[in-house]
Amino acid sequence: MSLSDPVGDTTHFLSDDSEGEEPGVRPGQEEESPSGVSVNRARLTVAVLFYINLLNYMDRFTVAGVLPDIENYFGISDGNSGLLQTVFVCSYMLLAPCFGYLGDRYNRKWIMLVGISFWSLVTLASSYTPKNSFWALLLTRGLVGVGEASYSTIAPTIIADLYVKEKRTVMLSVFYFAIPVGSGLGYIVGSSVDKLAGDWHWALRVTPGLGLLAVLMLLFVVKEPKRGGVEARPEHQLQRTSWLADMKSLSRNWSFMLSTFGFTAVAFVTGSLALWAPTFLYRAGIFTGEKPPCVSANCDNSDSLYFGIVTCVTGVLGVTSGMLVSRSLRKRTQRADPLVCAAGLLLSAPFLFLAIVFAQSSTVATYVFIFLGETFLSMNWAIVADILLYVVVPTRRSTAAAFQIVLSHCLGDAGSPYLIGVVRQQMTSQLWFPGAAGRPRCLYQVF
Repeated sequence: MSLSDPVGDTTHFLSDDSEGEEPGVRPGQEEESPSGVSVNRARLTVAVLFYINLLNYMDRFTVAGVLPDIENYFGISDGNSGLLQTVFVCSYMLLAPCFGYLGDRYNRKWIMLVGISFWSLVTLASSYTPKNSFWALLLTRGLVGVGEASYSTIAPTIIADLYVKEKRTVMLSVFYFAIPVGSGLGYIVGSSVDKLAGDWHWALRVTPGLGLLAVLMLLFVVKEPKRGGVEARPEHQLQRTSWLADMKSLSRNWSFMLSTFGFTAVAFVTGSLALWAPTFLYRAGIFTGEKPPCVSANCDNSDSLYFGIVTCVTGVLGVTSGMLVSRSLRKRTQRADPLVCAAGLLLSAPFLFLAIVFAQSSTVATYVFIFLGETFLSMNWAIVADILLYVVVPTRRSTAAAFQIVLSHCLGDAGSPYLIGVVRQQMTSQLWFPGAAGRPRCLYQVF
């Protein structure tokens, strides 16, 4: 679309078709929709994309599930262990624009195939890092970002080219269930495999095998849909513009920019929470005397298991409730989506704060407040993605998704895990003084 086109990025690109049967599909007959993909194939495509997204987040947070073991194995500080997440996010963030540019211009299926194959190989390689080579683990975790960037910027745009209106919202919600559920499974799988095998390296070898299955399903199940084919203005009616023209138009799209800034706040919180919450809960157990300090090769990772279960449940509740509340409010106001996102963030903040305060006195209360805080925080995932897709034209969506990834991670979770680790080190060195039986008097000194 040229910049002089009267229909800009803020236009809702939705077709006038009803939300019942897809046009051209009769009962008992399998026909292709305007997207060029049949109804059943479209559903299978969403299922495959959900599975791959699930694996991405499982792998991302498996490291967090065994973080105490990694720190003990390499003998590193919290600042250095926080770099594991920061290096990955920086790589992911810097490469996202490249894949966004390619995704708007070339076959998205093949881009994802190459990226996921590379991601699986590098993840497997990271599990063979020797004890004196922490730098190698940092390098491989950084390269993992290459595969994830190739997928995260493209997959939502494929769903957008398969569905419109309420169906798109529902399918995006299904797709984004994978974020909290996959994150939770990462903690669960990481801690469980570590406990069974007695070696944290094996926890990193689960997702590469499942990644091979993802490559096969992507190859034989997913079909590239026509860009914008199901919408009011399909791709052939839109004029492609240069990358600079795309970025200039997106920067003037205030609905897109403001939702991206809001999502940056979510990324900052979830990035630090995801890496440090299990470790914080474990150290809280040490402070209260419920758990012994980690002095062996295998630390107690039960908190990673419990936190993973909480993350899975709250993710399902949060994404579902966000979608349902948004759909209900749309009947009253066109600003339903941003209002639900804002309410979720405002409600999550006090509960997460209370979780930190109560950690030194009640483990149960801490988990309850984390449960409530994560539930409200998860209300944002699907809604923010839906906002992007209906305020940006089809030929710019991958670029817009990449830009959102860069900004939200650059100012969000690229630095927050490392920042929390450094702050914790400084507080420990400056505030330490012994309490009863040599124990610290404040949980913040333990954390």
